[in-house]
Amino acid sequence: MGFRKSFQNRSFFLFWLAQLVSQFGDRINQMALVGLVAGRQFGSASTMELAKVLAFTIIPVFIVGPIAGVYVDRWDRKKTLFVCDIIRGCLILTIPFIFMARDSMIPIYGVVFLAFCLSRFYVPAKMSIIPELVDEEHLHMANSLATVSGMIAFVLGALLGGLIVEYGGARGGFLCDAATFFISALLVFFISHERNKAMMGVNPGEIVAAGKEMAGAYRHVLAEAGDGIRYILAHRDIRYIIYLMMILFMAVGAIYVVIIVFIQGVFGSVTKHLGFLAVGLGIGLFLGSLAYGKWGDKKKQVETIFKCLIAGGLMTAIFALAVESLHNIWVAQALAVLLGLVVGPIVIAANTVVHKVATPDMQGKVFSAMEFVIHFAFLVTMLISSKLSEFVPHAWILMTVGIIFCLVGGWGMWRYPKTHLAEEGKP
Repeated sequence: MGFRKSFQNRSFFLFWLAQLVSQFGDRINQMALVGLVAGRQFGSASTMELAKVLAFTIIPVFIVGPIAGVYVDRWDRKKTLFVCDIIRGCLILTIPFIFMARDSMIPIYGVVFLAFCLSRFYVPAKMSIIPELVDEEHLHMANSLATVSGMIAFVLGALLGGLIVEYGGARGGFLCDAATFFISALLVFFISHERNKAMMGVNPGEIVAAGKEMAGAYRHVLAEAGDGIRYILAHRDIRYIIYLMMILFMAVGAIYVVIIVFIQGVFGSVTKHLGFLAVGLGIGLFLGSLAYGKWGDKKKQVETIFKCLIAGGLMTAIFALAVESLHNIWVAQALAVLLGLVVGPIVIAANTVVHKVATPDMQGKVFSAMEFVIHFAFLVTMLISSKLSEFVPHAWILMTVGIIFCLVGGWGMWRYPKTHLAEEGKP
């Protein structure tokens, strides 16, 4: 099924469009948080202050994530997406209207924390609903298009978000982000799909009172979460994908905050040049995802991930060296495009493996477990590199991380040349 035929599936097209809008808002939100911290620091945001804000977006993964997949596998996933979008939009609106005028960042940390708690339900529901919208033979194309929507949103959000925050302040960024949640919810509302009848249906309105319900049924939920862990441990290809995604997000975490402050320092702006370079990265991610979805080897997902790790590590090191030496925004832009191009296929390959192997009633738990692992890896390396950046030049950190993950990808290609279990569907 080609891209055009995929969009003839009305429900999938509405889902795809909702994700495009929602992820566009996520990028604006990211820029707004950077601008908010930078404004309160009276200059470029320090790595540790920015890392602190981002930590509140990640901590919910460890508190809510382990059991969110259990509820996602019970609830109607369409309704879960709708309710999460509405509540998150309302939460984000409190930042510009209530909390930004206060001196303390603590209420904003609280809002960010609650919004991302809801995201822990949203993400596995988003990934698990795809097989309900398309046939199994179309999963590869559906995952490719879902990833492409993220790339388009990344480009548009980075460009417009950077300009909105640079010239209109963080307040405008948060208002735009809230609006995207409501638009996404409207699109999800019109999706038509049939939930697998073998699965249980629970009213997603329970999300509002999730704390009370989780406390009352904690033992049962943990038992189901344990079933999910045992399921993952019993499937070698799923374990393998989770390991690889952990490695990838260790790299992303190590460079994420450091590269933001690195770009701010080199080019002397808060979000303008950051947004401009993020556009280049997003274009590369879009093209890489598009190319892999159409022409990539659909039977060698693991090998694709290793090759992309090698190329991504190499491009990260070259980017840091070139930007530090030349201070040329156009060279940086070109390298950002190349970086995105070579790492774009990774998420498509990983998600396709999970969709092929995991049964529908277990996919929420599997994606939640993956979220837990990759965010833990991201958080640990982000905090370490942020602290390290107080003593080591940013460019050195970026180059070192790039070289390390080049070596990791090379080791994987040498050590596991025949590990392609997913396409065979063997546990």
